[in-house]
Amino acid sequence: MDVLPDLPVSALDAALAPGGVRSVFQPIVELDTGRVVAYEALARGPEGPLQRPDQLFAAARSVGRLAELDEICRAAAFRGAVEQGLLAPLTVFVNVEPEILDSAPLDDLLAIAEGAPQDLRIVIEITERALAARPAELLRTVERVRALGWGVAVDDVGADSMSLAFLPLLSPDVVKLDLRLVQERPGPAIAEIMNAVNAHAERTGAVILAEGIETREHLATARALGATLGQGWLFGRPGPGAAPGLSSGELVLRGAAAGAPVNSSPFACLPADVTLRRSPKSLLIELSKQLEREAMRLGETCVVAATFQEARHFTPSTIQRYRDLVERTGFVCALGEDLPVEPLPGVRGATLDPADPVRGEWDVVVLGPHFSAALLARDLGDEGPDLHRGFEYALTYDRDTVVRAAQALLTRVAPRTGVPLAETLAPPAVPHPDPRPVVALPPVGTDGDALLRTALAATTSGVTISDMRLPDQPLIYLNGAFEQLAGLPREEILGRNCRFLQSADTDPAAVARIRAAIDRGEECRETLLNVRGPDREPWWNEIHLAPVLDTDGTVVQYIGVQHDVTARVEAERALLQERDRTQACLTRIEELAYTDPLTGLPNRRRLEEQVETAIWDARSGSDTIALLFLDLDGFKAVNDSRGHAAGDELLQTVARTLRGRLRRGDLLARLGGDEFLVALTGLAPETAAAEARRVAEGLVAAVRAAGEPADREFAVRASVGIGVYPRDGEEFAALLHSADVDMYARKTASRPAPARR
Repeated sequence: MDVLPDLPVSALDAALAPGGVRSVFQPIVELDTGRVVAYEALARGPEGPLQRPDQLFAAARSVGRLAELDEICRAAAFRGAVEQGLLAPLTVFVNVEPEILDSAPLDDLLAIAEGAPQDLRIVIEITERALAARPAELLRTVERVRALGWGVAVDDVGADSMSLAFLPLLSPDVVKLDLRLVQERPGPAIAEIMNAVNAHAERTGAVILAEGIETREHLATARALGATLGQGWLFGRPGPGAAPGLSSGELVLRGAAAGAPVNSSPFACLPADVTLRRSPKSLLIELSKQLEREAMRLGETCVVAATFQEARHFTPSTIQRYRDLVERTGFVCALGEDLPVEPLPGVRGATLDPADPVRGEWDVVVLGPHFSAALLARDLGDEGPDLHRGFEYALTYDRDTVVRAAQALLTRVAPRTGVPLAETLAPPAVPHPDPRPVVALPPVGTDGDALLRTALAATTSGVTISDMRLPDQPLIYLNGAFEQLAGLPREEILGRNCRFLQSADTDPAAVARIRAAIDRGEECRETLLNVRGPDREPWWNEIHLAPVLDTDGTVVQYIGVQHDVTARVEAERALLQERDRTQACLTRIEELAYTDPLTGLPNRRRLEEQVETAIWDARSGSDTIALLFLDLDGFKAVNDSRGHAAGDELLQTVARTLRGRLRRGDLLARLGGDEFLVALTGLAPETAAAEARRVAEGLVAAVRAAGEPADREFAVRASVGIGVYPRDGEEFAALLHSADVDMYARKTASRPAPARR
């Protein structure tokens, strides 16, 4: 149910009366030159509650007068463009409401265009809301528009994967990027969209137009995304006529692409020179399954269209495969004699004419932004077992042929409900089996409606409602509490997607979780960093979103309840920071307790723990360890003669030298004074002593080179003793004692004998 102001019927009558609807025009700018090449016509109602287009269209929809309003809006756009002189070489973009695509009257518009004093160039904009709901009507409208010589633009491309799937089928002259592509941080989803859009533009010559350009940063992003045209408040807001101060240019569009012939079948779309093969049905089944697997790989940007001749060929195994296709791809249709208009939930069908040539074909078409393939076959009418029936067929990867074949099938697809969309407002005969809670809003003008509005106005929680059926899901309602939270007047908030309240520092993971929940039609709760007011003051928003479903279970709106939890978040962050500081202090204290402050090496306490662990490992393994005790000879003389600073520098030099001579897994510590310990791990028991002695001799040589001053007056040497596990001890203390004894023995042996008198 739409949330509308309390309106008398006369308010809508006044809006639909002559002169009640007017058009304003927003400039579309060539990004490289800054010239205005086109204007988009935007509808505005009369002053009052129906001035905003979302409220105006919602009111008309609720009473079944949507087609009437749409015709009035387009006529106002054409007349306004002529009156304001927005004629060639300028182009005017005009929207067509997707719900009335197939019945949109164009003759009156053509008469207005032909009566203009000079050429009135038109591009008709179609939103992605029409893509899945009414594909046949959409394709027919595009055909009619092109026959008039007008261009076609697809709006909000990227807001949903469906728009990417339908790009090849519509072959638009202009691709209008959804504004979130230029206003949000790049991510995988945006990369996927831009790959598809740029591939289409490169292949067809279509022009890329970026919406929502409000800052210089948005402009730079739009250019990086491949856009050559831009639209947004940076270039000018909608006005009654041409934007002042901007020079004009010309929008050059490529020629219209040829679609499938009217009433053609997919098999008839094959070029005349294609070689046809003959095959039994059994091979076609396997070829079809392979194409279905390709479609599953392509995912949500893929269209799958198939024919099955008769309903009996839509077997249980086929049903299971097509259930999977519905879950994984963007759009699936299956046509055949006696197949219903919805063969499965999510699979689209058609009511075929008895003479329709599709009844005699077996077709499987798979179309995505970067892949296209079609199996197109015609029954030869053979008798005999079903799997041996003969077909002539072609398996083609020619993109133009695949597109025409897909168009041929989609022009037969019935609207989503099988009736005009305006009639789907009536409740279905069978309740929709949806487990999600339905949030029912009271009808407009009832006592319940007044009570609800009073409650929403009184609550201190910010409350918003977004319309999921409108382009970019704009806000259509907000209460006074949210107006205060946003720090902006409601007229600057309504009609915009609430993402404009996010900052560059908003957590993209939280935004992605919200978007995923909305895609699934589920409730969600997140805490986001938002900005408030024109100064964009940051604040933390705890937001709870809940879907509103219509009578057939479709999500039509989302209600958001917001709370400012900045104080709580800041308190939690302060607590975390204090905890981190405490942990850092404890870590530092622990480091000081285990580290020699002069050299940064572990001290004896830390090395003892490490060696005990290594001994434990050696007991249960096949390796062993050795402990080296290194003492400096001549250090005291350096310390006494040159001072403690020189002695400290020498100890630091020796520490770096020893570390550089050891393996990554070896252990090094300063025992104290001029004594160091080295633990060699992972030694083979039979060679451990020899390997330890080799390392010790290398350390002695390295210390000799590092500790010899330039004047050679105070040369420093090293003596090294060794203890090997388990030969010299089975614990750290025993190994240390053994290495200490060995070191003093070697030191004594190296001293020259005293002279005799």
